[in-house]
Amino acid sequence: MNSDLLKRIEERMPTFSKGQKRIATFILEQYEKAAYITASKLSEIVGVSESTVVRFAIELGFDGYPDFQSSLQALMRNRLTSFQRMEVTNQLLGNANILEKVLLSDAERIRKTIEQTNQAFFKEAIEKIIGADNIYIVGVRSSSYLAGFLNYYLRMIFDRVKFLQSTSGSELFEQLLEIHPGDVMIAVSFPRYSKRVINAAEYAKTKGANVIALTDSTHSPLSPLADQLLTAQSDMASFVDSLVAPMSIINAMIVALSQRKQTELDRRLRELEDIWDRYDVYDKKNT
Repeated sequence: MNSDLLKRIEERMPTFSKGQKRIATFILEQYEKAAYITASKLSEIVGVSESTVVRFAIELGFDGYPDFQSSLQALMRNRLTSFQRMEVTNQLLGNANILEKVLLSDAERIRKTIEQTNQAFFKEAIEKIIGADNIYIVGVRSSSYLAGFLNYYLRMIFDRVKFLQSTSGSELFEQLLEIHPGDVMIAVSFPRYSKRVINAAEYAKTKGANVIALTDSTHSPLSPLADQLLTAQSDMASFVDSLVAPMSIINAMIVALSQRKQTELDRRLRELEDIWDRYDVYDKKNT
């Protein structure tokens, strides 16, 4: 819903009451500020009652102001340039203790992620991965580190993992040429969403593969492409997004898969330990 939110506000402007027009004007002109202020604060700024702000959100089709604000935040994170993102978060942080503020914010993101995660989708995703012919993993830019971490551990559990890496869209599709029904794609993307990941997920969907999306919300462009949607909070932390909560989802996936494949994994890990020991992979002096 967030992709056309500002456009809908503009189109509805003639139908709004005088107070609602004040709210709409402020949001259209300063949506990056409106995204992180309470309904009470917004009402104070534009000079209307808090109930008018809540009714404004409901008239736009939202359950209430928090739902509207969530959509506005998602739109903002995907629209703002890197330097605009830094300006907004600097205003939010102010002169606070940066270390404490960021750590507490990350803890809050994990708490919210627990509340919003669809447990049924998570369990279904685990089953799809276990039964897949091939497991494709895709994530680019900052999300490539999440995808790479998942790839590293899934390769210890399964033989059929394919980590998609490329510098161009054409190379990505060359690696997807053989994807088919029975395969699973795990697509990872957070604001600002990568077109390459979206296109890869869309292609996998057209080929009949199961798509597991790890992204920030139901407003993500990956959401309609996902058979199982796993969402994790990733609000801005300066010009970057916090990826602590998505990493926790990935950790949970790895733990769940390792429990289901415990016998095979135990054998593989014993073999790997022998190899690591033989070729002196890890430091033993301080062990």
